[in-house]
Amino acid sequence: VRWMMYWIVFALFMAIETFTDLLISWLPFYYEIKMAFVLWLLSPYTRGASLLYRKFLHPTLARKEKEIDACIIQARDRGYETMVRFGKRGLNLAATAAVQAATKSQGALAGRLRSFSMQDLRSIPDET
Repeated sequence: VRWMMYWIVFALFMAIETFTDLLISWLPFYYEIKMAFVLWLLSPYTRGASLLYRKFLHPTLARKEKEIDACIIQARDRGYETMVRFGKRGLNLAATAAVQAATKSQGALAGRLRSFSMQDLRSIPDET
């Protein structure tokens, strides 16, 4: 449970840090403060991640649980529909490409087969 709380808090920190890093990275000792914060989160003595999770994240997540579940279900359904649509489109493109390749090379293929068969016939000595 301790590691779950740490990774949830750390993931949230990394998501926020992606945007705030551009704005406040010019502050003196910014990177040292970030490193100290991560160590505070990770330390078994301070239990920073557990404190932040229990005070802020868990109450927020518990309040928004139904909305989060609805979004997950909606994303799953949309993902399935998108994969089916892309799969159908991919199969249609592959079938179209195969048909076009067959029709373009049909004349060349038939001529090549015809030339092979004529050579085969010429190589057989006449019995008459």
